[in-house]
Amino acid sequence: MTALAGQGPMLQIRDLGVRFPTPHGELTALEHLSLDIPRGKTLAIVGESGSGKSVLARAVLRLLPRKATLDPASQILFDGTDLLRLDGQAMQGVRGKRIAMVFQDPMTALNPTLSVGAQLAEGMRLHLGSSRGAALARAAELLAQVGINSPERRLLQYPHELSGGMRQRVVIAMAIACQPQLLFADEPTTALDVTVQAEILDLLRRLQREHQMAMVLITHDLGVAANYADEIAVMYAGHLVERAATRTLLRSPRMPYTRALLQSIPSLNDAPHAVLPTIAGRPPTVYGAQAGCRFAARCTRALERCANETPAFSAAAVAGQGFRCWNPLEAA
Repeated sequence: MTALAGQGPMLQIRDLGVRFPTPHGELTALEHLSLDIPRGKTLAIVGESGSGKSVLARAVLRLLPRKATLDPASQILFDGTDLLRLDGQAMQGVRGKRIAMVFQDPMTALNPTLSVGAQLAEGMRLHLGSSRGAALARAAELLAQVGINSPERRLLQYPHELSGGMRQRVVIAMAIACQPQLLFADEPTTALDVTVQAEILDLLRRLQREHQMAMVLITHDLGVAANYADEIAVMYAGHLVERAATRTLLRSPRMPYTRALLQSIPSLNDAPHAVLPTIAGRPPTVYGAQAGCRFAARCTRALERCANETPAFSAAAVAGQGFRCWNPLEAA
């Protein structure tokens, strides 16, 4: 399956399976996952910790650990080119230049022994062939663009000299330095206070619109997804279980897991000390092949077949909405 450059989705993930060896057997992190990422839009991928969100992003960028194995049928098509079939040098020309990533923790994403300027200039010198002087001048412009004051002075500083919010802005500046077509933002506001979180998310939205990038926002927070994404994809235990336009998914979820996530969001109208709804149990750790719906043991709507037969991801009557469930909720 291919797509012509400039037509169709920016990225097409087809039948992606990722497994890791463990002392307890082969852990299934992703299984039969297919997902399209549209051009110029923001897709939020939500789900509990361990659902496979970050593994998906790292698989696209070919940053998985060496011991990870991919199912032979897996395809990751970027403008029609299967990234999984590229050699290391060709992939290096894609990673950072055409597809970039903002990682969760800026302290691990930044090299503590190099100045901010050196790290910002590195990508531009590698991918764009910029001279050192031109790269540093552009680096100062990027720092100003992401809202950092006195950018020339900051270029000489090291990551430990900056606040958490400033380090995250530096990571964002590095990600957009080569004007990528697709940006992954993996929990970009982890460990930041609430006001800084909003600033970072607003910055990402502004940059996405200015540069006409496609953006994948990975988060466990449905509230963030509701405010910043055009579409939402819900993951659970390595499966894609629902996807729809943001408004459709919030108003009319079809997958019981999605509804359970929505019900667990606190409301300003809740009485003080009100007990929040929770999802009983915990997500399964999947080793090898496993039949049945992954959510069946925690689902209040589970049928007998849910434990024994794996539901396919199927389209609903509402345009653009799909879900993986034997006993879906009624459409609103």
